[in-house]
Amino acid sequence: MEVKISNDPIPVISINGRMDTGNTAIFEEAIAPVLKSDTKELIIDGTGLEYISSSGLRQFLVLQKNIKEKGGSLTVKSLRAEIKDIFDLTGFTNIFTII
Repeated sequence: MEVKISNDPIPVISINGRMDTGNTAIFEEAIAPVLKSDTKELIIDGTGLEYISSSGLRQFLVLQKNIKEKGGSLTVKSLRAEIKDIFDLTGFTNIFTII
């Protein structure tokens, strides 16, 4: 899995590959600066996300909680159909703004 964070006015986290128990530490390390910053708006680009496990979903919740506590918003965009199905089945569609 590869995680990139752009430095645009609204940071975009791009995830490529599988996000599962074996590699969520990569994601945790990548988002640590975002969690510590005063970033209030954030976008997760799921174009390259091939799979997400429950531990990956948990990391999305960590980000959502952090941004919400700052009074901001987190948007998830460009999810593949099979990933969107996982969000639907787990109720995450109701938690996140998905475009």
